[in-house]
Amino acid sequence: MKSMLPRSSLGRAGAIVGVSVAVAALLISLAPEPTRREPPPQIPFAQTDLISSGSGPIPVYGAGTVRPSAEIDIAPQVSGRVVWVDPEFRSGGRVEAGQPIFRIEEADYLYRVQEAEANLAARRVALLEEQERAEIARTQYDLYSAGRGDSASMAGTNPLALREPQLNAALAALKRDESRLADANLALSRTHVVAPFEGFVREKSVDVGQVVSAGQRVGRLFASDAVEVVVPLSDSDAALIPGLWDLEARDDQPRAARVVAEYGGGIYSWDGYVDRAEAFLDSQTRTVDVIVHVPDPYSAGVADGSTVGVSDAPPLLVGQFVEVQIDGLETDGYFRVPRASLRPGNEVWMVRDDVVSIVAVQVLQRADDEAFVTGPLEHGLAVITGGIQFATEGMRVQTATDPVR
Repeated sequence: MKSMLPRSSLGRAGAIVGVSVAVAALLISLAPEPTRREPPPQIPFAQTDLISSGSGPIPVYGAGTVRPSAEIDIAPQVSGRVVWVDPEFRSGGRVEAGQPIFRIEEADYLYRVQEAEANLAARRVALLEEQERAEIARTQYDLYSAGRGDSASMAGTNPLALREPQLNAALAALKRDESRLADANLALSRTHVVAPFEGFVREKSVDVGQVVSAGQRVGRLFASDAVEVVVPLSDSDAALIPGLWDLEARDDQPRAARVVAEYGGGIYSWDGYVDRAEAFLDSQTRTVDVIVHVPDPYSAGVADGSTVGVSDAPPLLVGQFVEVQIDGLETDGYFRVPRASLRPGNEVWMVRDDVVSIVAVQVLQRADDEAFVTGPLEHGLAVITGGIQFATEGMRVQTATDPVR
């Protein structure tokens, strides 16, 4: 069967196809070659920080609650009706040492003093009379002995004849009444109740007109000259405080400490010292209680450099929770590393020239952000703090921290 198309149409179609192939080949030959890129390296990126060599005492960190260095109950030593109370003797009030804080009615005790004085005056007269009788008895005995021509001593004479027992009894009665007068005067003086030391009133439960009994608790007072902070420490931390078990209260060369507290969004500090340690372990926490003594806590605390925009600096308040830093052991050859660089088994991954070295260290102390360690480390080199989960000796890493030379 012959083709229905004329020969001229077939020619034109073939020409079009040929031209299209030629144009496509030309475009392919003229297209730019694609940019060749090297595949990314297979070296992981690690977060690092620098090692620094340590100097001076290793700090021992702890925390505790402020408590008074001395706190007592206020109670009268005699009974009676309260007739006066100092306005400062109230909850939160401050009193001075020896300041009268309340007074009990004196009338009953004045009467006892007057009665004791009268009894003592009568007893003195009775003693004088007995001394006179004893003198007369002795004179009479001497005359009697002289009339008989008896020059023997009085050693064998009946003491009653010389009134010696009667004289001794009169003298003893005088001393008894002197003691009764002194006791009456002492009771009278105790109607004035005074503060035994300078401090603050924690509680007060007495008012004018109230009848109180001897020994009845009517208030509570704590000293303002110093406070204490009980700092529970593990035995490893306590071991970093030199001479801890040789310390005595108010030692002349105490181990320095710094107490830090937060108030109104600001940070304040007070200087103190390690006073002593309790000679037993806490049965529940298995820690050692170290007592830090802070003199003059009600002076204003020293503000931290970052503390701004707050009111007057506060005192160190009883009951406040504080952080404590104690000057510990002074030793050479230790390093400060970021706490995040410590690995299980007390290892750190040190980086030198982008090569990892796994170094075993001995941890002396852990703080919030850093640790104090000893071991074959070098000042200024980097340690890995994050970015990778595993490392091997000699492994290459990328870091953004340049070592300090």
